[in-house]
Amino acid sequence: MTVVRTRIAPSPTGFPHVGTAYIALFNLCFARQHGGQFILRIEDTDQVRSTLESEAQILASLKWLGLTWDEGPDVGGKHAPYRQSERSAIYQQHAAELVTKGHAFHCFCDSHRLETLRQQQQANKENLGYDGHCLQLSTEQIHAKLAAGESHVIRMKVPREGVCEVDDMLRGKIEIDWANVDMQVLLKADGLPTYHLANVVDDHLMEITHVIRGEEWINSAPKHLLLYKYFGWQAPVLCHMPLLRNPDKSKLSKRKNPTSITYYQRMGYLPEALLNYLGRMGWSMPDEREKFSLAEMISHFDLSRVSLGGPIFDVEKLSWLNGQWLKELPLTDFMAAFQQWAINPQYLSLVAKQIQPRIQTLSDAAQWAAFFFAGNVNLSAERFAHKKLTPDEIKRILQYALWDFEQLRIWNHDQISLVLSQLSTALGYKLRDFMFPFFVAIAGSPSSTPVMESMGILGADLTFARLRQAVDILGGLSKNEQSEWQKHWQSLKSVDTPHEEI
Repeated sequence: MTVVRTRIAPSPTGFPHVGTAYIALFNLCFARQHGGQFILRIEDTDQVRSTLESEAQILASLKWLGLTWDEGPDVGGKHAPYRQSERSAIYQQHAAELVTKGHAFHCFCDSHRLETLRQQQQANKENLGYDGHCLQLSTEQIHAKLAAGESHVIRMKVPREGVCEVDDMLRGKIEIDWANVDMQVLLKADGLPTYHLANVVDDHLMEITHVIRGEEWINSAPKHLLLYKYFGWQAPVLCHMPLLRNPDKSKLSKRKNPTSITYYQRMGYLPEALLNYLGRMGWSMPDEREKFSLAEMISHFDLSRVSLGGPIFDVEKLSWLNGQWLKELPLTDFMAAFQQWAINPQYLSLVAKQIQPRIQTLSDAAQWAAFFFAGNVNLSAERFAHKKLTPDEIKRILQYALWDFEQLRIWNHDQISLVLSQLSTALGYKLRDFMFPFFVAIAGSPSSTPVMESMGILGADLTFARLRQAVDILGGLSKNEQSEWQKHWQSLKSVDTPHEEI
């Protein structure tokens, strides 16, 4: 009998996302309910954006939630290594095998030709994708180009006619025209794989039996199934989960909602409550109860109970559920949870370092440290009154900074300082005046601990939430302002140092 094996494969390119925990939870429950195994794999082939810091945060956040895996980069396993960056030779070997079998080809098209092709296809309202230009090269031409060391990628061959049938556990049979499937790059010019090759090779070699992932990967399923066919492998069972949505039904994103697991941890949500809430995203217990533990979810888990309607991630509903968990804790457990949250030695040491030089009695510490332990601070438009900056200028400064911060990949004092100093210069403000709105937005007062260091301690998501709160209190952005300001902000980027996305 085949042992059920599922996996989660996060990319360490930013803060740990609640969407990652959501997919991990359902993979874990399915594996455990069937007496199977759950694997964690790190997809870090994007060497520009991937960081070890991000990987460590992802692993720590998932463990904080109570999600544990049987194999992974931190616990090992028979299919190690579990970081894709350490498996390059495996992917190169398999890409070469596809070329030898005639299922893939060397593509020497440069970025200029590909961009011109894309523009032509857009102008002609054609499907975007590679046109097969290098398929016309003779064997002699290919060998000559390779011998000359010409930069190239390896692409997979894709049928141009017919339909690919994708069997999905939740959706049944999905039909996708092959004409809409691009000749995907499998191996990049730097020798590293794209997601599609690495995903298929790793899932096969790691004996994954069921791939439970977000519905955004449905259109990639034909490429993956074709690769399984090319290699002569049995494809795993596919299941595409509905995406988490904002209350306005848009895809959950950090621009509208706090999405980092660390944000909810810092805000004082219980891991059991957050996991409980994620379990209710498109799924329900047989008796429809709202509050349940991970063990109870595993015991009653049935993937067929997943609803395909986009589950709404509502922070107010999460807060209500968290309140139910807190109210029902025995007093000793509540005290322990509160103590662990409020007197976390690592966080407390960072806060203490900021306030120690500024207090005369220990009772002063409560006032100086309060904003470090709050969610949103108590703000009003009047608090932003400034003798040199108008309310509109203050709102613009905060919004431009928010857009800049959302592109950062690494969140620390140095990066924050660089962003704000560049932005103040680009907008033509003295740094002293420019920084005033940030003290108010972050700490609720123009007099506080150094605000750049404070933002670093609070973290990205909590900083974003407070900046958004300040912009809203100052009137928010109209559609015209959103459009005009974003164009102006983009124009400033030509003189700024580019930042990579979190």
